Amino acid sequence: MDSVTAGHLKAGIIFGDHAAQEYIYLPPGEVGVEEPVCILESREKKQDISLEEAVLLVARLGLKPVRHPRWGSRSY
Repeated sequence: MDSVTAGHLKAGIIFGDHAAQEYIYLPPGEVGVEEPVCILESREKKQDISLEEAVLLVARLGLKPVRHPRWGSRSY
């Protein structure tokens, strides 16, 4: 797992792609938990994913830190 990306997610940084309307972030309720669950948000739905899966998707989809239309630049 990419520890830099994991650290950014744990710090509330939102990764995404505005054109595809896909976002990955750690919700505030998951801060400090031993095994945090991230949110994968797309046009159609929101889905819970593990931190490990979130890190892999950020890399695979080429997501960058973005400003979420609702949450801004940080999820908390």
